[in-house]
Amino acid sequence: MQTDLRAAAHDLVCTGGGILAIDESSGTCNARFAKLGIEQTAERRRAYRELLITAPGIGEFVSGMILYDETIRQSTQNGVRFVDVLRARGIAVGIKVDSGTTLMPQTADETITEGLDGLRKRLAEYGAMGATFAKWRAVFRITPDTPSSRAVQANAHALARYAALCQEAGIVPIVEPEVLADGDHSLERCADVTRAVLRAVFSELEGAGVFLEGIVLKPSMVLAGFANARQPALGETVAATLRVLRDTVPAAVPGIAFLSGGQDDRAATQLLGALNAAPPDAPWALTFSYGRAIQRPALEHWRGNPESVGEAQRILLQRAYQNALAARGAYDPAKEERLLIGVAS
Repeated sequence: MQTDLRAAAHDLVCTGGGILAIDESSGTCNARFAKLGIEQTAERRRAYRELLITAPGIGEFVSGMILYDETIRQSTQNGVRFVDVLRARGIAVGIKVDSGTTLMPQTADETITEGLDGLRKRLAEYGAMGATFAKWRAVFRITPDTPSSRAVQANAHALARYAALCQEAGIVPIVEPEVLADGDHSLERCADVTRAVLRAVFSELEGAGVFLEGIVLKPSMVLAGFANARQPALGETVAATLRVLRDTVPAAVPGIAFLSGGQDDRAATQLLGALNAAPPDAPWALTFSYGRAIQRPALEHWRGNPESVGEAQRILLQRAYQNALAARGAYDPAKEERLLIGVAS
């Protein structure tokens, strides 16, 4: 089984593409629809996910897609299961398995991610449906007093239990410890927190017997808080991010698929490209697992209009293409608007 997990993890992050996260809950998806005047129904959500999943040529840039429980059970308008559409295109099927966050008792508004109850059974069901990888997100907010060591430890422990259960089921776990960029913290403070979080996560993973060659790490990039008056130069952010990763992530991990963390679409692409343009001494592949940073322009164009699907898909492909270039170290921000090569519109 370890051989299969190693191969599946490698294919997700080491083949020049990245992961498209379309695992928004129904509530989150509805909230985004509401802002754009889109009807908030299961059918509209299905139609939007069909737009994403059936975009022609998306498999050239995306190695896997993370689905939500509702989405993995849905089909195209013609009755073809989304899972089958993805598999036919060589795109791995992922599934979000946590059930969101709740407040930790006796903390300063810190959260713990839930969903371990019944997870073994749910993983077996998702695996039978075609899922080959899964995702679990833990969230850490930086303030003068947080994250506390208790919150870090509790979430790291939950991530490790989830990862062990995934591997038991033959499913690659994406381990996602997100350090939020909201707030006014400095780049240095973010680096310190991210380092502490990742050290706790890998300590728990190793303690739980998780096979590190069969996981994908999905961390935040090290960023100054968005409200900080001093926004570091790109090179400073790249150096801080790589320094933290080298300090904490074992070489056995095959790849790191960054989350965009609320960055502007192009800023997330540019930073990923700069990370891959740095001296090539990192032992892991560096790619993306973006959601809004790839989806947003397409969603804003579509707005629920069936006649806009084709152009929305072209816009989606353009963002996926640019991020794939960034993952391959070939991104050029001056050429963002160039036409896609070898992809139907």
